[in-house]
Amino acid sequence: MTGVLRNLAAFLLLAPAALFPQQGQLDGSETEFTVLAAINAAGYDADLDSPSNHPLRRQVRQYLAARPLRSVAKLKTFFEEHRQENWTAELSQYVSFALQVTGPPDFKFRTLTYQLPPDVQRLEGLGPLLAEFYREAEIGTLWKKAQPYYDEVIARYHEPVTRALLELNVYLRNPTSGVSGRTFMVVISLLAAPHQIHTRSYEGNYYVVVSPSPEPQIEDIRYAYLHYLLEPVVTRNQDKLLAKKALGDYALGAPYLEEHYKQDFLLLATASLIRAIEARLARVPAVEKEAMIDQAWRRGFILAPHFWEQLPAYEKQEQAMRFYFEEMVNAIDLRKEEARAQNLEFDQTPPVRKARQVTPAPPEPSAAEKLLDEAEALYRQRRLEEARELFLRLVRERAPKPLEARAYYGLARIATLKNDPELAASLFQKTLESSPEPQEKAWALVYLGRLADVAGRREEAVAYYQAALGVEGASEGARKTAQQGLAGAFARSPDPAGQ
Repeated sequence: MTGVLRNLAAFLLLAPAALFPQQGQLDGSETEFTVLAAINAAGYDADLDSPSNHPLRRQVRQYLAARPLRSVAKLKTFFEEHRQENWTAELSQYVSFALQVTGPPDFKFRTLTYQLPPDVQRLEGLGPLLAEFYREAEIGTLWKKAQPYYDEVIARYHEPVTRALLELNVYLRNPTSGVSGRTFMVVISLLAAPHQIHTRSYEGNYYVVVSPSPEPQIEDIRYAYLHYLLEPVVTRNQDKLLAKKALGDYALGAPYLEEHYKQDFLLLATASLIRAIEARLARVPAVEKEAMIDQAWRRGFILAPHFWEQLPAYEKQEQAMRFYFEEMVNAIDLRKEEARAQNLEFDQTPPVRKARQVTPAPPEPSAAEKLLDEAEALYRQRRLEEARELFLRLVRERAPKPLEARAYYGLARIATLKNDPELAASLFQKTLESSPEPQEKAWALVYLGRLADVAGRREEAVAYYQAALGVEGASEGARKTAQQGLAGAFARSPDPAGQ
């Protein structure tokens, strides 16, 4: 046993068994209970014959079936109009809805409709039906009677979840007092079909909804909690990670790797790191740990071997993972990983899970976002006139401000490549006036600095470079270029185009 694991074991022996990390909650939800009771009455019949169902589900269904509820007829119509391709997808949309409404007695959305996830937007109109159902069926009273069942299941989960989360906090050297502005909550769902795991992340709040199972689904909760802790760590290092994005292409052929991992390299890197940590913490012989990494790699988690090799060095030093992760990213050797990937043979057998984890699909990009992506692709191919037409179209159609800023930024870069510095400067100023995202804002300031340098206006150029360095969230590339500009690297340069 390594020193870090010995320290971890000692800490867990001293930790109070009843302690639950302050950033975590383990509970039932009256809102979720109401939504699930409603869909059970309306036609949600998934796995009714499974012995793993909680008895409360049958009791609630019988209670509702025995009452002449006018609201149930309306719910049945709504349920039929919003059917999905399978029971898992069916439940998924209602889980999302329950997490996005205020709860009884009104069940109103927490945010404006257009800000809601697509699967919740599709269920608009359900809130008033639930409010009627809640009153007519006296769900508030039924919820109180159900509390002993929830208390029993929560008691089963409490100790193993507490120990699992404490173990991860200790390993990552994460403060158990919580992460400012973010919460982690495990929601017990007794009216859902068994063996379900649904994870959601909304505005810094991370939810894991677990349905009945013979044994507590701790492994899935551990995975979700690792994702909750590591997601912001990876995001803070996204510029350096995205420089290695080409490695993600090696995962595209993995037959059983979920599509969202193939589309999002940061998500793939996060999952690779999680699997490396899980292997390090697994209480199995070393040869089995290495087999876990090999399996993860052959499933398509392309960076799992790299992070596995880096973790021993992390364990020997004192920094928390949120500070040390940058070194692990810097250590990624593209040639080494590409050479390793040459021998990769993907696992051809589908993974077997005791529970099904459902992650909502990312929101569909808007028409303006798709048009902007197409324009950027044309720009990268140096098909400048075609790209210019699409950028101009976005400006004419008054796209939302951040997208409008990106359109002006595209037009400005085209003007730069065409050696029209006056037009380029005007368009970069338009970019700054259109509420740009930090990356476009910083680069626009850098370009303006370089244009000023070319024109011999050194004092003006320095001001732009300094402003670029002051942009919070600017990319590392923009910062480095601004620093080079301050050092005089571009003064009277004949070519101000450099990105």
